[in-house]
Amino acid sequence: MANEIYSAGLMSQSFWFLEFKKVVGLRQAGTTYDNIKKKCVENNLFGAAKEYRARRMAGYIVNRVKSMDEELIELFLKANIETQKLINLITILRGDRLFFEFVYEVYREKVILGAETMEDADVNVFFSQKEMQSDVISNWKDSTKKHLRSNYLNFMMDANLLAVIDKRKKITPPILDIALEQYLRISGEEVMIKALTGVK
Repeated sequence: MANEIYSAGLMSQSFWFLEFKKVVGLRQAGTTYDNIKKKCVENNLFGAAKEYRARRMAGYIVNRVKSMDEELIELFLKANIETQKLINLITILRGDRLFFEFVYEVYREKVILGAETMEDADVNVFFSQKEMQSDVISNWKDSTKKHLRSNYLNFMMDANLLAVIDKRKKITPPILDIALEQYLRISGEEVMIKALTGVK
């Protein structure tokens, strides 16, 4: 993973798919990251309520796009919306160790076992285990962990890994686009394929 340090940074983020798509387009057009950030703030490309919020959103989303090489950017622009959402999720997972571990250790395991739903208890057990393994996580406030638990599930719903049906979070593992799967294999990210699809 790109980031080996446990972070609560996702607490203040959202999936931001449409915003991510705008930044990928600007980058593909040759706009520098500094100028992208400038445009996001000065032109309020994201429709943020306040300038500081626009600045923070731009910083987070630019970091996601920075994890993409030219091949993945081209793949994103040619892909359907389902694959584009998965690529956004992949860039988030690349930058956040704890969220990646949640998807790999909890979601993937449930897919392998054939479980139909993701339960709140699954998320709570994961965080309890990580608290025992990491002083960083055990020192986070309960409100921080609660917010992260909520965001993890929201991100997975936004990327269509989960679908809310009758108030239950149904597990809906994606069928990866062939081009994206090949890209991940060539990039040495088979672990990402396993995390998202539940492949053993």
